[in-house]
Amino acid sequence: MTYAAPTTEQLFVLQHIARIDAMAEHERFAAATPDMVEAIVTGIGDFAAEVYAPLNRVGDTNNPKWDDGKVIMPPGFKEAYRQFVEAGWGSIDGPGAYGGQDLPFTLATVVIEALGSANMGFSLCNILTPGAIHALMAYGTEQQRATWLPKLITGEWNGTMNLTEPAAGSDVGALRSTAEKVTEGEHAGLYRIKGQKIFITFGEHDLTDNIVHLVLARTPGAPEGTRGISLFLVPKYRLDADGRPTISNGVRCASIEHKLGIHGSPTAVMIYGEDEDCLGEIVGEEMGGMRAMFVMMNNARLMIGCQGIQIGERATQQAQRFAAERVQSSLAGSPDRTPVTIDKHPDVRRMLWRMRAQTEAARALVYYAAAQVDFGKLGDEAAAMRAEILTPLAKAHATDIGCEVASLGIQVHGGMGFIEETGAAQHYRDARIAPIYEGTNGIQAADLVGRKLGMAGGDLIRGLIDDIAYGAGDDFPELSQLAEACRAVTDWMAKAPLPDRLAGSYPYLTMLATATCGWLMALQHRGAKAALEEGAGDTAFLEAKIASTRFYLQQIVPAAAGLAPAALAGDAALPEIA
Repeated sequence: MTYAAPTTEQLFVLQHIARIDAMAEHERFAAATPDMVEAIVTGIGDFAAEVYAPLNRVGDTNNPKWDDGKVIMPPGFKEAYRQFVEAGWGSIDGPGAYGGQDLPFTLATVVIEALGSANMGFSLCNILTPGAIHALMAYGTEQQRATWLPKLITGEWNGTMNLTEPAAGSDVGALRSTAEKVTEGEHAGLYRIKGQKIFITFGEHDLTDNIVHLVLARTPGAPEGTRGISLFLVPKYRLDADGRPTISNGVRCASIEHKLGIHGSPTAVMIYGEDEDCLGEIVGEEMGGMRAMFVMMNNARLMIGCQGIQIGERATQQAQRFAAERVQSSLAGSPDRTPVTIDKHPDVRRMLWRMRAQTEAARALVYYAAAQVDFGKLGDEAAAMRAEILTPLAKAHATDIGCEVASLGIQVHGGMGFIEETGAAQHYRDARIAPIYEGTNGIQAADLVGRKLGMAGGDLIRGLIDDIAYGAGDDFPELSQLAEACRAVTDWMAKAPLPDRLAGSYPYLTMLATATCGWLMALQHRGAKAALEEGAGDTAFLEAKIASTRFYLQQIVPAAAGLAPAALAGDAALPEIA
């Protein structure tokens, strides 16, 4: 189960899809020089392979342990996390005023990809903290930023996101946690937090000496539903006069879950304010919690999309190695009856190319979305709005790809893939959560047709389709056909009643995401051909890139056009289940 970072591939996508060089032309990201970018991508790849990857199987088989409210991480995890903090990997895109490196979010995405490919469960500790940082930068006070950001940026403290309750899953507005303002005494201005939260990733562990929880709760008299929700910063330990986390804050981990996968990540049931006062600071305004939380949520959704790349990359590498070593049967139609390695058999080659092409497509989609966030920070409003459209595509489609590729990895292994010792099954178990958390993929599809479709009168999505159609040109007729199919469905969706839109939302999302990936793969295809003709770059890599992009455009893109009937079927095609 060894892992080697796909550094050449990552750098190629950063150049041709994310346009990292264009970001560096702006003063804000001037430090993202080619040498700096290559050093970061190479360095995190080496770190992930050497430090995180050896613990992947450890975390899967030797799970975190709950003991009287405390969680003890598996052997080696604490030391590995310490090395992550000391190396400064958590500070890549952090604001410089609070100790960050002020580099693009796109580069931080590469860091998360490398860590998660090496060890998806462990890397979840690294995923949510940046979202907490972004939420505090957007809505926190200067005092909150000065107090909490420096150690969140270094990773000395980690951040969590507390939304879900036993009776309030995806329906966040149904939550019952409360926050009552303290009006007198030394804690005046803070809020007493009471309630229970479930499914809290790294809600308790022994990697850091403090954990900063961002908790949704309802103040007295607040209206029902999401309008009445506020966001609070609730540390595991309050800080003493010297800024040290020494004061117990009424935060308790009641248990951790036993899960299908991501065993290296403790998923906690958290209790606030049960036996002692639990004090929190409001982030933003009262009843402005959802606005603040969505800053964190949108970041998390792109990072979960990145998990599709992570699992796809790890499963593909393992399947390719296995297929290149496993000898079975002679090649069909060959007069030589000598058994060959299974990567010579056509159907195995089909699976391997599909795994590779889908993983590369997911990487292009997520990097492109992250880059639009960065260009938005530079003042490009069109890029910021494009990022809004891309977020549900990246979260949903990339995680679907992760599940498909992990499943194909088991298939390539044959019967050995169903045996835990080979490790192929772990990838599939780990991948399966990604389409569920941070808003299920069905919710992403509903967001696409319910909110994103109507933005700017539908022009945002139509503008994306225009770019796809233009990028297809005369070279890729299959992509042109899919773009026009997406356009027809978009026009129908824009006029259809909401139930009809929702009924076709998932196939529509898959069509639009595949078309977007196809466009990004076409750009890479042309870039690889140009580099090959110029004699620039790694010839073997460029030839493989041309092959994988051609496979995607000729075999995966056409199939997505076949989803149009399902997207257009409407609510009547989905009768009540008897």
